[in-house]
Amino acid sequence: MKKFFTGVFIIGILLSGCGKDVAVPKPPVVKVQQVKLSNAAAEENYSGVVCGRYETKLSFQVGGKIVARDVQVGSFVRAGEILMTLDPKDIVEQSHSAEAQVASTQAQLQLAQMNLERYTELFKSEAIAAAVLDQYRAQYDAAKAAHDAAVAQAQQSRNALDYTTLTATADGVISNVNAEVGQVVAAGQNVLTLVQTAELEVAVNIPENKISAVQIGRNVTINFWATNDIVSGTVREISPIADSASRTFTVKISLPELPADKIQLGMTANVSMTENFPNAIVLPMSAIYQTGDAAQVWLVDNGKVSLRKVEVTAFDENNVQVRGLQSGDTVVVAGVHKLRDGQQVRTGD
Repeated sequence: MKKFFTGVFIIGILLSGCGKDVAVPKPPVVKVQQVKLSNAAAEENYSGVVCGRYETKLSFQVGGKIVARDVQVGSFVRAGEILMTLDPKDIVEQSHSAEAQVASTQAQLQLAQMNLERYTELFKSEAIAAAVLDQYRAQYDAAKAAHDAAVAQAQQSRNALDYTTLTATADGVISNVNAEVGQVVAAGQNVLTLVQTAELEVAVNIPENKISAVQIGRNVTINFWATNDIVSGTVREISPIADSASRTFTVKISLPELPADKIQLGMTANVSMTENFPNAIVLPMSAIYQTGDAAQVWLVDNGKVSLRKVEVTAFDENNVQVRGLQSGDTVVVAGVHKLRDGQQVRTGD
């Protein structure tokens, strides 16, 4: 009988315990932000290099042996200054030969002219036939043509003698030397490179996904690292083709406000481009849920979360601009990696 009452007592305890309510975990609290359209700006920074707008490959107009080089890499030169000289001996001999040919054809021309005048008088007195006069007139025309050709050849020889000295076409800096004294070069072969310093610019490489935001005439801000000078620049030229290796486009920026005597060729510069975005959607960086190459955000609707794919258009230090949302959407901005699709959440206690 004692065992019977003990069993009844235990069963009663168990039944009384089953009658109590079991505690259900509350949905997690998430931090959210209401999507609002606003005017925003994003700044892109690129590393650039100072270069000359005009870079000239210099070469001789005649071939020959180099006997003098008066400049080095980095030499500053003035327009008209002699840079290199060829051995002129062969050119001088060619000039003398051409002058002698001029003298010879001059004598032949004079003889032809005298014969033409003499036979013209004979024709007037009807001492000769017209065919004879025509023959001497043709001889004169041939002699004159030969003389004109010899004069032109002599002028070319005199010009060639001037071409044995290579002079600077403008003020600038020698950036490259491709030939040395004693070397025989051909006409048109590049021997020096001259960078004109009268007009400098900054060249930057823009990624292909950013080049659409750059237009000719756009104003940018340039900061020179070596001098701490900050100047304004204007986009002057955009390469129409991307580099095959880096897949970037070369953009050249003119410097109308260049600090005098402070900026040198090859200096580095930081180019800042600010882009304004009207009606932009700006979220904290922590709101982005990245899966592979896709950027997504968690939207809260009727107490449940779901993923929405977005397109990131710009970054700054802590925020990100996106497309793909509508004004009024509620976005989770913290703890996005702890959620699952369809999960019940609370936006406050």
